[in-house]
Amino acid sequence: MMDIFKKCYQFDTAKKAREGGYYPYFHELTSKQDTVVHMEGKEMIMIGSNNYLGLTSHPEVIQAAVEATLKYGTGVSGSRFLNGTLNLHKDLERELAEFLNKEDCTIFSTGFQSNLGIISAVAGRNDIIFSDKENHASIYDGTRLSYAEVIRYEHSNMEDLAEKLSKAPENKGKIIITDGVFSMSGDIAKLPEIVALAKEYGARVMVDDAHGFGVMGPTGRGTAEHFGLEKEIDIIMGTFSKSLASLGGYVAAESDVVDYIRHNSRPYIFSAAIPAANTAAALAALRILKREPERVQALHDIADYMRQGLKNKGLKIRDSRTPIIPIFTYTQLRTLVACNSLFEQGVYVNPVVPPATPIGECLIRTSYTATHTKEQMDIAIEKIAAVLKNLEDFEE
Repeated sequence: MMDIFKKCYQFDTAKKAREGGYYPYFHELTSKQDTVVHMEGKEMIMIGSNNYLGLTSHPEVIQAAVEATLKYGTGVSGSRFLNGTLNLHKDLERELAEFLNKEDCTIFSTGFQSNLGIISAVAGRNDIIFSDKENHASIYDGTRLSYAEVIRYEHSNMEDLAEKLSKAPENKGKIIITDGVFSMSGDIAKLPEIVALAKEYGARVMVDDAHGFGVMGPTGRGTAEHFGLEKEIDIIMGTFSKSLASLGGYVAAESDVVDYIRHNSRPYIFSAAIPAANTAAALAALRILKREPERVQALHDIADYMRQGLKNKGLKIRDSRTPIIPIFTYTQLRTLVACNSLFEQGVYVNPVVPPATPIGECLIRTSYTATHTKEQMDIAIEKIAAVLKNLEDFEE
């Protein structure tokens, strides 16, 4: 008789990494998320966070969450559809829609759930989804939850996308879904070309701007603003867990589309609503972004400084124009050992290994915050360069 737990008992990858002293996951934070954090008794320069605008420790954001908890309690005990809608939810939706220049917006409990809920509601049996192969896992799972046909095109390959669109039946609904900023590589989607192809072949466009909101565009409205295409993007999805220093997600689009999602999205209807503290924190962070758009430029300035510093040390990076800077480490073991060594030396980074990357193209993913200092970056650059130099002759 086959035991369903057999795979669990045979899984030993994590055990081997723990025994070898290079397990890089689940380090315990004992401080706020900031440019410098405390983890397991060590002070760490944090360059592995998505706290792009540096707002997770902002006094106004923290105070908003505290006051909302005191007023509304710790949870809503129901879905938005029934007893779980707070006036705070409506306030955040209105301000987000206005900021993103969209007619309407609704919010979900997490960013991952947002993609599940949007895609599975909008795309049905008679539709085709065209999805970039490097899209986020939540997009992959959202397409699986829908009943639509899914066609994946090569990463940012517009010729491949055009060919696949040209072969799609005209009587099928079509939507192109792409990350705005790709979370592992820092690549920016080719939205001008995507929009042009969508118009040519009668498709809609959805952008997951989880890593674009607060990062791209002069005022941080995202990848669409960066390209001047806000009116051309049909659906914008994003999260609160990055630039907006909270937890949750949203969809912004035409009123009819958002209303349809509210009434047809199973992840939306059958999940408890986002708690007041998370909602208030995101709303406070949004208001700070609107008041202080210079944070966006500060973020790019510090990322550019770090990017040039890594290049000056001769390190091979996956070049981008975003605050996500991946450094090539090639093999899985070398990557895990490097991350562990940096942790011991007080620099926190993230390992990116298969299946998140192809075999032989493993990375250290670093990401930056508007409130990082050049002094912090200088320390990080020196330590990264030294660790990777020591691993040049590392044999697995």
